[in-house]
Amino acid sequence: MKLEICANSYQSATNAQNSGAQRIELCSELSVGGITPSYGLLKNISENITIPVNVLIRPRSGNFCYADDEFEQMKSDIKICKKLDFSGIVSGVLNEDNSIDIERTKELIQLSKPLSFTFHRAFDCVEHPKKALNQLMYLGVDRILTSGLQEKAENGIDLLKELQEIAKDNLIILPGSGINSKNAILFKKAGFKEIHSSASKEITSSSVFFDKTPQTVSDLENIQEILKVIKNA
Repeated sequence: MKLEICANSYQSATNAQNSGAQRIELCSELSVGGITPSYGLLKNISENITIPVNVLIRPRSGNFCYADDEFEQMKSDIKICKKLDFSGIVSGVLNEDNSIDIERTKELIQLSKPLSFTFHRAFDCVEHPKKALNQLMYLGVDRILTSGLQEKAENGIDLLKELQEIAKDNLIILPGSGINSKNAILFKKAGFKEIHSSASKEITSSSVFFDKTPQTVSDLENIQEILKVIKNA
């Protein structure tokens, strides 16, 4: 089983690599679900991190239905990631009713090639997950990051297993949200090939009056504990 670490900074990415994680999903502002990292962070990661890195392409927080200018921004960011030689793209687009925006998602997938394409947790907003899964298989998505439509993947594991059974070898169901060293074993026993975790800890609290969001980092020891559990299971 592979462990993908959701890294929100250069330090998080470095900790992921040094701990032995197999892949990174790179984003910024994890507290709002993640947005596209800055060019400076992308460049630093591309020059110094050697394990595979997939980059989140999400222009803002909020919903996953984007205006034309936002969509153009997403495409520009994908082109930058290709030039910087990243391994994959993590993105996706929904319609206003939270169904898969097939045409726009298809355009992002085609633009991303030859990089891999992960449809992100916008999937957890859809009303008909099995239909959405079949649509994404048809579009050629490589994996779907999902919590099984629950706040935590552990609570959505029954649906995750159903989706995995439907997907078979056509794409990878990547469970994520709330996965740690205490529950990672559940996903290995269920036969998942990969899991996703931030494995983070709070390192400081903001004293700025307009932003009380704590600063977190993917923690070396937390990552190693997850790896130990899934290796020895």
